[in-house]
Amino acid sequence: MDFAYDATTVEYRDRLLAFMEEHVFPAEPVFARELEQRNDPWSIPPVVAVLGAEARRRGLWNLFLPGEHGAGLTNLQYAPLAEITGRSGLGPMALNCAAPDTGNMELLAQFGTEAQRKEWLEPLLEGRIRSAFAMTEPAVASSDATNVETRIERDGDGYVVNGRKWFITGALNPNCRIFIVMGKTDPAAPRHRQQSQILVPRDTPGLSVVRAMRVFGYSDDDHGGHGEVVFDNVRVPAENLIGGEGDGFAISQARLGPGRIHHCMRLIGTAERAIELMCRRAVARTAFGKALADQGVVQDWIAEARVRVEQARLLVLKTAWLMDTVGNQGAHTEIQAIKIAVPSTVEWILDKAIQAHGAAGVSQDTPLARLWSGARSLRLADGPDEVHRRSLARRELAPYRAASGQV
Repeated sequence: MDFAYDATTVEYRDRLLAFMEEHVFPAEPVFARELEQRNDPWSIPPVVAVLGAEARRRGLWNLFLPGEHGAGLTNLQYAPLAEITGRSGLGPMALNCAAPDTGNMELLAQFGTEAQRKEWLEPLLEGRIRSAFAMTEPAVASSDATNVETRIERDGDGYVVNGRKWFITGALNPNCRIFIVMGKTDPAAPRHRQQSQILVPRDTPGLSVVRAMRVFGYSDDDHGGHGEVVFDNVRVPAENLIGGEGDGFAISQARLGPGRIHHCMRLIGTAERAIELMCRRAVARTAFGKALADQGVVQDWIAEARVRVEQARLLVLKTAWLMDTVGNQGAHTEIQAIKIAVPSTVEWILDKAIQAHGAAGVSQDTPLARLWSGARSLRLADGPDEVHRRSLARRELAPYRAASGQV
């Protein structure tokens, strides 16, 4: 693996760094003011559209998506770019590279029919609408996706959806026009062939968003909130099914792999922002007669933070390189490894940055508390740490069990 950026990455990186410095970081206080002033509590502040228009003008749009629909970048090329966007919560939104739309666009590009792509992928690529991915449920342990109880039942020329989902990101955004819903079409089928995925337009009768779910007290209203959603005899045409009946679990795994590495790429940038803020605070603040930067414990935090973020970055880059060279399945071990390591690493770095800021660190006067809540929640999103550890350990043990005659 070559660790040097190629010419394409360097060129995009220079443009993106300039965009962040000239537009995104200055827009953060504007965004905060617009959040406070808006009439609709779930609408996206207007400054995001302004940033999006400038990003498109600069050719910094849909960078995450390979192939004909996006910028055509490899995972290894996109990784340092996603890191840069992760330094601000506005970065991914400004570039149309924010979850859950990224995963939904990848899913539609890979598995959608031509009609489905025309109706839903095209407006998502243009940033005209938003979307949601409805898999997690309150009544079952959704870390095991085969547990989902929502039913998708064939009825004549359509399907009827019944169930309850929660923590559905973006569900409260008034511009969220389409839900991709995972449910069971055949509970009697083999365990991983029971599930299917179907497109449900937001305005379909029977679909209702019943409440917002808060994360560590934050509403995540800048992304359109996390909603609890009820599907009560929701009827959609049969052509809204994505793939075939029974393909839902495999489609969800194909969607979540790239999503996991994108989260981790962005988190590296979050860690760099935290280190920068911690160092600025350490130099500027005095306690017990000397600057925080001269206090041994703070120096230890800063040094350890640098070591940890460099380790995490290298593992993310290796994973991106493997996904490009041997495919997502060949990089399965590394994808799980970064999903275990990176959120907890960044959570630790943010915790020390908060500690260095004292009371200001837990206030709205710095981005640290919100960034911490995001990093901590990612230890649950797209599969909790424990599930990835279990799967990773099983893969490591498999050849030894086989050699000893164990099944």
